[in-house]
Amino acid sequence: MTPVHPWAWWAWALGLAAALSMTTNPLQIVLIVLAVCAVVLLRRSDAPWARSLRIYAVLAAFIIAMRLFFFIVMGSGGGTTVLFTLPQIELPSWAAGIRLGGPVSAEGLVFTLYDAGRLAAMLLCLGAANALANPKRALRSVPAALYEASVAVVIALSVAPQLVESVQRVRRARRLRGGAARGWNAVTAVVIPVLADAIDRSLSLAAGMEARGFGRTRDQRPPSPALTGGLLAAMLAATLGAFLLLGSASPPLGGALLVLGVAGTVWGLRVGGRRLSVTRYRPDPWTARDSLLAASGCAAAATMALVGTGEWPTLYAAFHPATSPLTWPTLHPLMLVVAGLAVAPLALTRAPLPATTHPGHLGEAAA
Repeated sequence: MTPVHPWAWWAWALGLAAALSMTTNPLQIVLIVLAVCAVVLLRRSDAPWARSLRIYAVLAAFIIAMRLFFFIVMGSGGGTTVLFTLPQIELPSWAAGIRLGGPVSAEGLVFTLYDAGRLAAMLLCLGAANALANPKRALRSVPAALYEASVAVVIALSVAPQLVESVQRVRRARRLRGGAARGWNAVTAVVIPVLADAIDRSLSLAAGMEARGFGRTRDQRPPSPALTGGLLAAMLAATLGAFLLLGSASPPLGGALLVLGVAGTVWGLRVGGRRLSVTRYRPDPWTARDSLLAASGCAAAATMALVGTGEWPTLYAAFHPATSPLTWPTLHPLMLVVAGLAVAPLALTRAPLPATTHPGHLGEAAA
């Protein structure tokens, strides 16, 4: 079965992150987080980057803890339900508006917890994309206009693992030869073979890439000023549209600017890529399954954007529970629909085969 396109995973994860940014209901946030974790645990491969979700979970917990800490120490004293009171430090007049210590209210604490949980869940969505999408394949699939930048990033990502592997191989060879150097002599004895091995591997890789015609260009004319200006304007329009849409300042205008900006950016990248037509070795095809996978995340974001318009006050209140006065969050049926869109990859994809049972590896083992 064809692997899932890496940018399909990113579209799904970014759509869920956008959906999370438009709700403060902890029940909705927990449902999406559980769905994301289930997809990662059941659809990740055994590659090294597939184990990165734990790191993002630790960062998410750190974000929640720091937000709560700063609210307790420096938060406002609003709210009628005071949980406890800290000793307050008197600050000079030039620090007006800043408080250290004082009363801590339940309303402010719950609001901070909701907001911090939303931010932590958005970070987990990005961690899910990193765990599911192969970063090298993703960078290899960028538009031709970004070819130079993607090659540089791929090389940067490959340097550290290659150096670690070279050091381990050289140290293993020295032990087999009975090398007993210690201290600075051991460092110099390892560094020089590692540098020589890096040069040999670089030359072999360059020869293999040249033999396959990797990166062959047809036209290297610089882009016109009009194209550069139009692409910059489209990116600014997309950024402004996302700000207006996520900030709920003007959702219709923000959505229109976002669509126009994204369309202009795609058009600019396609036109700019024509001047630098590069070859691709084993390109990743974009299938109908990838479209459905990306559409599931986009549909979740679109559903939350419709709720954020405020056309249905009851629905809006369900996705944004009040914290002053405190009210218990409710579970709306539409939240289950959004959670179903978040867990849709389980129905659209299959679990990847372990590397040891991959047909290619079986062939190599038999050889």
